[in-house]
Amino acid sequence: MAVSASDIEHIHDLFFELEPLSTRKMMGGLCVYSDGQIFALIGPGDKLFIKAKDEFAKKLLAAGSTPFTYENKSGKQVGMPYWTLPDSALDDPSEACDWGRQSLIENK
Repeated sequence: MAVSASDIEHIHDLFFELEPLSTRKMMGGLCVYSDGQIFALIGPGDKLFIKAKDEFAKKLLAAGSTPFTYENKSGKQVGMPYWTLPDSALDDPSEACDWGRQSLIENK
């Protein structure tokens, strides 16, 4: 998986209300920051994930999101505090920004 310039452009278009927005390529993915605070990433399978924990994670689960997990070297599934952006928000900047704002507030 390689993050392309068009992937980065899409992230800026999707989260334009959360400027100043910056990105950083890491481990084949992309970290997304608003004013220096990470709130999203592109991870395995080119999926867009939003940082969430506790009650906010429950909201994402209710919206159909799935957690970011990976298999470690010993074969154990490990969870990360990131959830897929709901499908309805993937092409809706207004909804995506609403989820992004919630992430930024919940993860300060």
